[in-house]
Amino acid sequence: MFEQVEGQVQASVEWLRLFVEALGALVIAAGVVVVVLALARHLLRERGSSFGPIRLSFARYLTLALELQLAADILSTSVAPTWDRIGKLAAIAVIRTALNYFLSKELQAEGATVVAPAGERLSRPDRP
Repeated sequence: MFEQVEGQVQASVEWLRLFVEALGALVIAAGVVVVVLALARHLLRERGSSFGPIRLSFARYLTLALELQLAADILSTSVAPTWDRIGKLAAIAVIRTALNYFLSKELQAEGATVVAPAGERLSRPDRP
C-alpha cells in the first residue's frame, strides 16, 4: 500500500511541476506581448526617449518566470533527487539570484530622485 501511495504522490507532484513550468512559459509569453505593444507605442509616440522602462518591465516578467521554473525544479528534485536535477536547480537559483540583484539595482537607479529647481528633492512623478 505504501508503494501505491508513494506512486500517486510522485505522479501528483509531476503534474504540479508540469503546470508550474507551463505557467512560467505563459508568463514569458505575456511579457513578450506587453513588451511588443510597449515598443510599438514607444516608436509611435516617444522617439528619442529611453527604452529603460520597457526593458525593466520585461525583466520583471523574466524574473517571475525564472522563479516559477525554480519552483518546478524544486518540486521535481524533492520527489526524485538526482545529481543532474540538483545541478540544474543550483544553476537556476544562481541565475535567478543574479537577475534579481541587478534588476533591483536598476529599479533603484530608475526610481532615483531628481533635484527640483528650488533645491528641494522630489520623487520622479512618472515612476512608481
